[in-house]
Amino acid sequence: MPRCPAPPGIGALNAAVEALVRPLAVELAPRRVNAVSPGLVDTPWWNEMPEQDRLDWFTAAEAGLPVGHVSTADEIADAVALLATNPSITGTIVEVDGGARFVQL
Repeated sequence: MPRCPAPPGIGALNAAVEALVRPLAVELAPRRVNAVSPGLVDTPWWNEMPEQDRLDWFTAAEAGLPVGHVSTADEIADAVALLATNPSITGTIVEVDGGARFVQL
């Protein structure tokens, strides 16, 4: 499988944001604080990758993901909408990664 071209700093940034969710939910209550943690998503981010490499990467990832497909931007938006509209959810990080956290891609 081709190597994922995402810069390593993105992982550190995401970890920092996730670390803020729970304490901010308590500190800013009754305002709600949540986050969405996407996995591999088919977006224009990948457009600079050569087309065949991108297709190979996505095909290999799909074969290893429990849901059997790479997420779409609409699927990520659905998670954001859930968190934005449900008044009982706070301090939560919703992982929309197709189950990638359970397997090694």
